[in-house]
Amino acid sequence: MDNLANTKAAKKALRQSLKKKKMNVRRKTAFRSAIKEFKKAITDQDFNKAKELLPQVYKKLDKAAKNNTIKKNTASRRKSRLTQAMNKVATKTQ
Repeated sequence: MDNLANTKAAKKALRQSLKKKKMNVRRKTAFRSAIKEFKKAITDQDFNKAKELLPQVYKKLDKAAKNNTIKKNTASRRKSRLTQAMNKVATKTQ
C-alpha cells in the first residue's frame, strides 16, 4: 500500500482513493447487474417483472450519479434508453 507514498499526506490520499474506488466499483456493479436483470426481463417478455425492476434501476443509477460514480447525463441517458426499450417492446406485443 505504501510503496509509492512517501509523505503522510500521500499515504492518506492513497487510503482515501482506495476507499472511493471500492465504493465506486460496488455502485457500478450494482447498477450494471440491475440493468442486466431488467434487459433479461424484457427479452423474456416478462413486462410485469420489468415494470417492477425499472424503479430499482432508476434508483441505482441516480445513486451512482449522485456520488459521481457516473455523470448525471449518463444516468439520465441510460434511464431514457431503458424506458424506450421497454415501451417499444410493450407496444409491439399489444
